[in-house]
Formats: sequence, C-alpha cells, structure tokens
Amino acid sequence: MELNRYLKVAGIFSNGQDALCYLEKAPADLAIMDLYMPVMNGLDLLREIRRRGLTLDVIMVTAANEAEQIKQLLSLGVIDHLVKPFEYVRFNHALARFIEHQELLKEPHFSQERIDALLGAPKTPAADRTVPLDKGLQEGTLKTILAYMKEHRREPLTSKQIAGAVHLSRVTIRRYMDYLVEKEEIFKDIDYTTGGRPSIIYRYIR
Repeated sequence: MELNRYLKVAGIFSNGQDALCYLEKAPADLAIMDLYMPVMNGLDLLREIRRRGLTLDVIMVTAANEAEQIKQLLSLGVIDHLVKPFEYVRFNHALARFIEHQELLKEPHFSQERIDALLGAPKTPAADRTVPLDKGLQEGTLKTILAYMKEHRREPLTSKQIAGAVHLSRVTIRRYMDYLVEKEEIFKDIDYTTGGRPSIIYRYIR
C-alpha cells in the first residue's frame, strides 16, 4: 500500500516542544510521536494537545509497553500504539485505520454501526438480533442493492457507483453497506490506487 502517495508530511520535529509550537500555528490531522523525546516527552505533548483543544489524531510509536503508560495514553485518546520494533505491515494498518476513520467521520449523522466501526466495538452476533433489519432499513431497498451487488459480484464498487446505479443517495447506500458488511455478505476495503484520495470500496463475496 503506497500510503505516502495520499498522506502529506507537514513537519518533522526532534522534540515535543517544537512540535507543539508548530501545531498551534498549523493544525494537522495526525501526529505520529514517540513517548521518549527531549525537552517535552510524548506523554506531556499529548496532554498539552488535549488541554489546548487541538483536534488531531495521535499514533504513538515507542518502545514503552508498561501497563500504566499504556493506560495513560489510551485515556488521552491515542488511536493506535505501536511497540518498537514493529513490522511495516502493522504501521501500514495503523495509517489505513486513520484514513478509514476520516472517511467515516464525513457523514452528517451516525448510526450505531458507524459509531461501532469508529470505536472498534465488537459486532453483535446475528443470533442476538431481535429484528431482521436495523431501524430505518427497508427490505425492498436491501433486495435492490443486493441484486445489483450480485450482478456485479466481486467487482470493487464505491458507494457513488452503487448509488448511481440504484438511484439512492450515497448516505443511504453507506447505511445499507454497513449493515451488509456486518452480516458478512459484503466485503469492505480501502482503494489506494485511485490516483487521489483513497476511497472505500465494496464487493459481494458469496
């Protein structure tokens, strides 16, 4: 995954204080930092970021793995924590999750499924559901979407493509896609080969 094609490095700093000064003037979407830094360490930097209300996600990359430190970092809202040494694929996954979060946050309203996806909450087993469809979903609409997905099985389709084909809004399509992904009828992935911003794609997998 060539994530460097879609993520721009805004700045590199050798200590936490310089990073904080930069972030106050030029807000960023993501900070990747070590716990052990001179002048101001990663934990203090993260506390200052939160105290000053700077809205950005943080991935911690460090050799620190003590339970108390991990608890503090999680309480301050890090979206991921990578313990050195780590495999490149693990770092790649952390960046991919960040991009997915950014995509999920674009919607004006959030279903429980979308919130669960953001928070990484476990899916509710199908046997525990008391209704066949989530609130607001219609059986007829679901069948229409599924019929189109089956006709184009295993093709990577964006919500825009599906919406245009079945004449529904992209917001509506994403709600149904979330449901079908949860039911494991549709596979969701991120396409990094679009030549622009990565997009979420769906495939019918049965």
